[in-house]
Amino acid sequence: MISGAAAYWKVLPDPQRRMILSLAVAIGLANIAQPYPDLAPLQHGPTVALLLATPWLLRRWPLSNGATGCIWLFLLLHTLGARWIYSYVPYDDWARALVGYDLSSVFGTSRNGYDRLVHFAFGALLTAPLAQSAHRFGGLRHGWSLAFAFTAIGLGSALYEIFELLLTLIAAGETADYYNGQQGDVWDAQKDMAVAQQGSALALIALLRRRA
Repeated sequence: MISGAAAYWKVLPDPQRRMILSLAVAIGLANIAQPYPDLAPLQHGPTVALLLATPWLLRRWPLSNGATGCIWLFLLLHTLGARWIYSYVPYDDWARALVGYDLSSVFGTSRNGYDRLVHFAFGALLTAPLAQSAHRFGGLRHGWSLAFAFTAIGLGSALYEIFELLLTLIAAGETADYYNGQQGDVWDAQKDMAVAQQGSALALIALLRRRA
């Protein structure tokens, strides 16, 4: 098993191996003095499982460095948010330390918006890898692969919201509201899906302009 894993690792391009290693380091750093240890396994567990499977996945379904980089950046954003279970990412504190004022005041928001950013990134960053996969491994033409990616983002967003609901009810217990990041907004799931679709639409425009 170890030799097989090493074989998968060796055939990966150097940039992709560096991405995998840097993501592993990021996950490790995100769990030092973890402020929410009870919820950390729910937040980081799926990322760790995906990280371990990545060499095999990329060997079986190879992607370009650019497409892999999009996935890597999305997972880094998720890992950062997961440290503070999304609802408590202290970006306002960081902004005040850097420029003297917080982002919430600038944009007139009262909720922590980091989860919205990551849902937007889900659409914006994963559209290209999905389209490339549909073209390479599904045999779809360029236009149809883009349509598939846009639709898959919508489906993935909806399935994730359902999965998140079931997971919080089963595993998170009394901490369910902290885990799912609803922050008192009854329309949180719908807004998350909407911003993901907006991110995907912008990615499609960029991909079409690039091809043109």
